[in-house]
Parts: sequence; C-alpha cells; structure tokens
Amino acid sequence: MALSFMNHNPWIFAFGLLGNIFSFIVFLAPVPTFVRVCRKKSTEGFQSIPYVVALFSALLLIYYSTLNADEFFLMTINSVGCFIETIYIALYIAYAPKKARTFTVRFFLLLDVVGFCSILAVTQFLVKRPYRARVIGFICGGLSVSVFAAPLSIMRRVIRTKSVEFMPFNLSFFLTLSAVMWLCYGLLLKDFYVALPNTLGFTFGMAQMILYAIYRKPRGGSEVKLPQHKADIETVTKSSTSLESPEEHEKEGEGQEAAPGSNGEHAPPALACSNDKYCMDNIQAPPMIRCEA
Repeated sequence: MALSFMNHNPWIFAFGLLGNIFSFIVFLAPVPTFVRVCRKKSTEGFQSIPYVVALFSALLLIYYSTLNADEFFLMTINSVGCFIETIYIALYIAYAPKKARTFTVRFFLLLDVVGFCSILAVTQFLVKRPYRARVIGFICGGLSVSVFAAPLSIMRRVIRTKSVEFMPFNLSFFLTLSAVMWLCYGLLLKDFYVALPNTLGFTFGMAQMILYAIYRKPRGGSEVKLPQHKADIETVTKSSTSLESPEEHEKEGEGQEAAPGSNGEHAPPALACSNDKYCMDNIQAPPMIRCEA
C-alpha cells in the first residue's frame, strides 16, 4: 500500500522521509531538559502541558493516517512521537512535586485518554466512513494551528526584551524545516489537512529566525567592570590619584607619616571591610569600596 505511492512519485517518498528525520529531531529537543531533571531529581518548575498536548496530537494523527491509504510516513513518525512523549510524561510525573504531579495525571487522563477515546467513539459510531477522515482532519488541523501559534508568546517576549535567550535557534530552524517537508508532502498528496497547518508553521518558523537574526547580538552599551586582579587594582588606584590636584596631593603628603617598620615607604591603602560576608579578599577587591555592616 505504501510502496505503491513511493514508486509512483519518488518526491513523496523523499519529503516524507525528510519530514520524519526533522520531526524526530524536534521530538528529541527536550532531551537535555529531562536529563537535567533526572540528574537533579526535580522538574524545576516547568510545565507538563506541552508534552500532554503533543501526545494527544500524535494520537490523533495516527488515527488520521489509518483512515488514508497514503499516509504511511505520517503514521511512522507519530508512532515514534507517542513513545517519546510518553517517556517525557512519565519522567515528569516521577520527579514533579505533588501538586504538579496531580495536575499532570488529571490532565493526561482527561485529554489523552477520555478525550481521544471520545473522539474515536464518536467518529466510529456517529460519522459515516467517507466523512471520518474529514472530521479528524479538521480536528488535527485546528490542533496543529494552536500548536504552531504557541511561539507567538515567545516572539512577543523577544521583541519586548530584545533578547533571544528564550528562543533557541536550533529548535526554530528544525521546526521550520519540518514544516517545509510536511507542507510539500501534503501538497504532493493533495492532502490539505496536512499542508495548510504546516503553511502556518513555516510562516511562524521564518518569523522566529528573522527575529533571531535581528536580536542575536547583544545591545550596545558600555558596562562598568570592576577590576578582578591585583594589577588592575593598582592601575585604577594610580589613575585615581593622578586625577587629584597638586595642592591636594601635597597636603596629603605633608599629613602622612611613615608607618612603623616600613622604612619610610607609603603603605598601600587599606580597604575598610567590617562585613566579610559581602567583601572579597583584599587582593581581589575593587578599590574605593567600603563594605559596612
């Protein structure tokens, strides 16, 4: 069944295969996060909603692919996606605090179990067979649009803060490539339920990369850096004393006396520090700073 359309149009095979590869990379994007979760045994406050929704979307797309004879690649990647997302949800439940764990379990049962089974039952018993693919296609398309529209909040944050810290380029890049592959795959199969949502995904992906190109460089501005080494402290100290007027320098020289045991040499200026908690060591501390309790 799948081999027939592969041999009929090799471009469908090429775009379907590339779509599987790029979508697999996108599915693996949260792996570093969950490695850190397992290492620290804490979810660190991030939410489980994206993983539960991604599992629901993958289940629906698998069901949709069973209603169409030529959706072989759509079934393969979403089967892998279901497996990966299930692992993510299980790890989240294992390491999340009690309140977050309870919410995740309830949301998972409501959406991925009750919701999916309800859609499956309604379309099987209340919708005629020729119309089932259309109904599921509309549902999958609407869900895909909501998923692709989710980065709008991140894009708004990038524009407001003028920083791409919360929008990794690699993820945006592979999401865009994945959308392009599935867009071409849907157009070649004349499956607009696959092509139209990925048109929106391609648009948002390009917008994210344009924003990244605009705001990837740090904003210009002079930063005041404190000296970190002894040589820097001496340089700053000499420059600060050179700015004093000659009269003030002579007055200070007349009022100063040689310290005992110093053979007439001037002792280095002492840094007053009565609170060791907030002061660094004298060798590394910046000059002209007083730390008082």
